[in-house]
Amino acid sequence: MTAIPHISVSEFTYELPEEKIALFPLSERDQSRLLLWNKGEISEGVFSEIPDFIPEESMLVFNNTRVIHARLFFKRETGARIEIFCLEPHSPSDYQLSFQETGAVEWKCLVGNAKKWKQGILEKKVIIRDEVVNLTARMIERSGNAFIIRFTWDKPVHFSEIIEFAGNIPIPPYLNREAEASDNQRYQTMYAKIDGSVAAPTAGLHFTDEVMSRLGKRKVKSAELTLHVGAGTFQPVKSETIADHQMHTETVVITREFVHDLIKRKGKVIAVGTTSVRSLESMFWLGTKLPQMPNDEALYVNQWEPYHETSIVSIEQSLNNIMHRMDQMKAGQLSFSTSIIIVPGYQFRIIDGMVTNFHQPQSTLLLLVGAFIGNDWRNVYDYALRNNFRFLSYGDSNLYLR
Repeated sequence: MTAIPHISVSEFTYELPEEKIALFPLSERDQSRLLLWNKGEISEGVFSEIPDFIPEESMLVFNNTRVIHARLFFKRETGARIEIFCLEPHSPSDYQLSFQETGAVEWKCLVGNAKKWKQGILEKKVIIRDEVVNLTARMIERSGNAFIIRFTWDKPVHFSEIIEFAGNIPIPPYLNREAEASDNQRYQTMYAKIDGSVAAPTAGLHFTDEVMSRLGKRKVKSAELTLHVGAGTFQPVKSETIADHQMHTETVVITREFVHDLIKRKGKVIAVGTTSVRSLESMFWLGTKLPQMPNDEALYVNQWEPYHETSIVSIEQSLNNIMHRMDQMKAGQLSFSTSIIIVPGYQFRIIDGMVTNFHQPQSTLLLLVGAFIGNDWRNVYDYALRNNFRFLSYGDSNLYLR
């Protein structure tokens, strides 16, 4: 690939009636409907049946990120309500180090009603295990359309506990409702374990212990990586062509064991969710250029990098390059950033299939689906709309195989 695709975003739209958007999840995770696209053929079933459709000895790749309670609400003395939406850590910039801090952290945040908070400190009392913790927030500086906010608190508890007890789960804005107690559990995958996301990798919301057990009996290997989903996942494409859209950046963490398993895989690689797709494909492009990168250079995959790259290596060589860098670092895991955008014209390197939900019109996620199944995305979405599938985060799912 040598050129940025000049795709008209209007080609990736469809009419999504409000009543098709699932406002709440089903009572049973694996009872959502499943639309299967297999080399152009469309069929349907129930998600609990997905083990029957996954080829034996495939490798399912899950994103084990956990959604944090990113929405913090404060009240000024004037009565004004200020919302602070925590996006990503600023100081320390490492997620785990930030969550382990016990006195102060700085985060990049969106601020709702910022005009009512021009200066001064916001205060909030947080109850953690029957103990009152005084939390304060101070605006440090502007950062693009966001702000750097310094949080401090007066008890020796971790910031992960502060945000867990003080904040609210950030359900998608298009649900147009406040989060309820049930969202704390249902807007997390059953395998979520690494704190950091402000949106769930929703393709994983359908999996249950029973489904995982049946997959194991079919010799389907489960593997995990971590991509902390940012608020940019909901960022609409406002440009007329995708070439003018600025993709958001997210952090990916992969372990030595995961890379080793990927190298030794036997069957198809099936990504659970678009975040896993982006992580896996980003790994390939990172591994392609690692031999030319100094050890102290920040590891980053640029938005359009795959569309310009000419010196492409094999998948195995790319993954071995990653393992070699880990050996040099004497590290058990590797962290890198990616802003990769996957649109029609992209050539997939690692994945052979994906599990995903139905996505919003004119979204980068819909273009990613279009990149994988071509113009058949219209047939899939037309079928789903005609047959009353439930859309978006709490909706039904798809399995695409090719």
